[in-house]
Amino acid sequence: MNHLQTAPNKLWYLKHIHLFDGISPSEMQEMEKITRMEEVKKRQPLYLPGDPSSSVYLLKRGRVKIASTAPNGKEVTFEILEAGDVFGELDVLQDAPRSTSAETLDDALICVIPRKDFDQYLAMHPNVTIKLTKLIGLRLKKIQSRVEDLVFREVPARLAHLLSELGKTEGVAEKQGIRLKVKLTHQEMANLIGCSRETVSTTMGQFRDDGLIQMDGRTITILKPDGLSRQMA
Repeated sequence: MNHLQTAPNKLWYLKHIHLFDGISPSEMQEMEKITRMEEVKKRQPLYLPGDPSSSVYLLKRGRVKIASTAPNGKEVTFEILEAGDVFGELDVLQDAPRSTSAETLDDALICVIPRKDFDQYLAMHPNVTIKLTKLIGLRLKKIQSRVEDLVFREVPARLAHLLSELGKTEGVAEKQGIRLKVKLTHQEMANLIGCSRETVSTTMGQFRDDGLIQMDGRTITILKPDGLSRQMA
């Protein structure tokens, strides 16, 4: 990680972190004092399972993958985080070693908050603590839903569900259909739904042949959202 000596836009970035929606300018200034901005190159690990939980991270630019390794050695991706997301907070709050890994998928800009400072900040700002609790609850619900997908659904249903969710959160409505802003490789999608890259490629090809999606390189457009929903049944 390369430490940035100057961070003229730190406050601007902090204001775009979901955790701090609605907090006062003075509270934002306090947060700015305890954070440092770091640039991290693509495909760099931020932490690994078993590492000490020494910091909380705020993602300002780029994407970060939160993953774990299954007993069979396969990687399972729990989340792909976008700018504005907080991560690493649950292990810090539980005073436990890292249970997952975090890796940048792009060149990223990240705000790092030392654990001690984060604990003190939360103690002094209960409104932020409440918001953090809600965000953690939503994240755990999302992970539970993903685990249920892996256990109870076949691959086509899992992939259709993933594409539908991305259409809601990362989709842009166009004349042809819903274009996904996020560009995931077939391997990244495979890690998200717990199967092989080859199976994703085959299933995506089937969805394309059925007229459900269109693929242009790594750009995916959902042509028939209702058709994808039927795959999930």
